[in-house]
This record gives sequence, structure tokens and C-alpha cells, in this order.
Amino acid sequence: QVQLVESGGRLVQAGGSLRLSCEVSGRTFSTLNLGWCRQVPGKEREFVASINWYDSATYYEDSVQGRFTISKDDAKKMVYLQMNNLEPEDTAVYYCGSSSAYLTPRHPQEFTDWGQGTQVTVSL
Repeated sequence: QVQLVESGGRLVQAGGSLRLSCEVSGRTFSTLNLGWCRQVPGKEREFVASINWYDSATYYEDSVQGRFTISKDDAKKMVYLQMNNLEPEDTAVYYCGSSSAYLTPRHPQEFTDWGQGTQVTVSL
């Protein structure tokens, strides 16, 4: 079982930046694929970004490509999502997820464990 705890969500103006953090425990961090998904009320959870365990290759949803950056710190057992040039459409609860599968997850259903989420609100 993996425990994930997100932090860093808050209200920010459009065009601003925010960094989300996720503390990971309960399993060997270095063998986990990690990522972020987001969800707004009434809609399905959607993939945002992921990073794989063996070479830190990254993957992004098209709408965040070039604006968001996922990274991880193996020593601190942390994964981050740097979000720049935020748009009102980025408003959502952001969830940190993990997977021990070989392939890096690129859909919410490919993650096996989740944190409790952190709210990001982008105002005009």
C-alpha cells in the first residue's frame, strides 16, 4: 500500500504559477511510476502528467504541455507539479497517483493509489 499526501493547492490568478507537492510513503519510492490527475465536479478524473520510475521520462496531457512540469526527488520521496501560465480551465482538485506497473500511466484508471487531493482555483 502506498500513501500519498498532496499539498500546495490554493487560489491563484490567471497567468500565475503554482507548485503542487506530493509526499510518498509505504513502498520503495524508486520503483514507482508517479503522476497527477485532476477532477472537477460532475466530470471524470482526467490525466495531467506522469513520470516513470526507471529513466524519469515524462508524459503530459495536451492542454498542459509546455505549461506544466512534473518532477520527482527520490531522496525526499516527493513528486512535484510546477504549473505556469495557469488558466481558469485548470481549476480542479488535483490528485497525486502512483503505479507499480511496468508501463507509465497515462490514464486515471492506470494508477493504483491516490492521495486525498488538493484544490487549485484559477480566477480571472
